[in-house]
Amino acid sequence: MNDVRACTLSELAEAVAHRVEVGGCPVALVRMGDTVHAIGDTCSHAEVSLADGIVDADECALECWKHGSLFSLETGEALTLPASRPVPVYDVRIDGEDVLVALPEMDR
Repeated sequence: MNDVRACTLSELAEAVAHRVEVGGCPVALVRMGDTVHAIGDTCSHAEVSLADGIVDADECALECWKHGSLFSLETGEALTLPASRPVPVYDVRIDGEDVLVALPEMDR
């Protein structure tokens, strides 16, 4: 795995999803305090961008705008129907102002 620069920390508003392309892979980034979560940006149910959805800070989840499925920002698990399959999650590292996402070789 290699860390790929996704954006700067200042580009991420608190508890708002932000879509980026990291190594050709669509990723939704969500800043929660000092932590940045990175999950696959494509809903496993309807194949739409999760970054267009709403962050549920209490559940630490991202809601798909199309049908309302919640995805855990920590595990990628589908927490509510109609989605039943998880989305990938990626390790994030902050280096100064840079947000770095680690993508497995198979996702690049």
